[in-house]
Amino acid sequence: MTRILETAPPSIAAQDSSGAFFGRSADGMLVALVGEHAFAMVPARDGRHYLASGWRIRRPMAEWIRLDFYGHSGEIADESAFRAKVLEQAQHQREKLALDRREDRSPAHTPWGPSQGATIYADGVTFYATAGHGGFHVSPDRNREVPPLLRATDGWYEEDECWAIVAISFPHLFTAFERRCAERTIKDSWPDAWEIFGTILAAGESRTKDQRAFEAEHSADWIVVSAIASDPQKGFVECVATPGGKRGPGTEERRFLVPSGEYEIGRFGFVIDPDRHPVYAGPSSFIGWRGRGSP
Repeated sequence: MTRILETAPPSIAAQDSSGAFFGRSADGMLVALVGEHAFAMVPARDGRHYLASGWRIRRPMAEWIRLDFYGHSGEIADESAFRAKVLEQAQHQREKLALDRREDRSPAHTPWGPSQGATIYADGVTFYATAGHGGFHVSPDRNREVPPLLRATDGWYEEDECWAIVAISFPHLFTAFERRCAERTIKDSWPDAWEIFGTILAAGESRTKDQRAFEAEHSADWIVVSAIASDPQKGFVECVATPGGKRGPGTEERRFLVPSGEYEIGRFGFVIDPDRHPVYAGPSSFIGWRGRGSP
């Protein structure tokens, strides 16, 4: 879940009417500041760019460098897309300031260890941070308001995905940006729960639903579960594949050779084409396969 500190940024660059600051870094990147959260449009290979983030960079923007940024928030198309992302964060920050969230240092025991701090979103809805993880606790009375298909019986919702359940159950406690993120997470991770409200998700709208369709379509195909650049066969990737991509004891495995230029993992795995990717029984680059005499 995105968390941004609300502190006034120093006047070090051109300020947008939204409250965001834009400028250029020492190495020429387009950068921005929202509160104490910094963003950069970082160049990648093939003319691509991705959104990177940093926090509490205590120097003027003109002195920022690539090493100041550590977070990776996906690919962005161009400068307009970068500015749109930053303005979205600025709006998110303004909305957070309008919400009645309160910080609390009262100790508490959580499923992820002792709490190091808490944010009270409302009575009965509290986010706890720990040394390694975190999440929400929802009181029993409040928890009864969570849709049954998504409800955790103990009222604890971890921060990676389950926080979205809290957000869609109590939308008035979250910003528009957080609600959009929560909607995306619910569609991806719990499509059945989303569709129970009458909105059927089409292809491309849910990671989990798309994966089910992929697995059903390729249940009889050989899907790569391990791959390595082949030393004995230069220019090829040596692939270990199983029927339907299954794993575990007793699962049949075969090795195939795939030209390096063709091997792209894809969203849910690489599907072997037996007419183009031959079964391979030669020397292996996999330690576990060395000495085996069959594919």
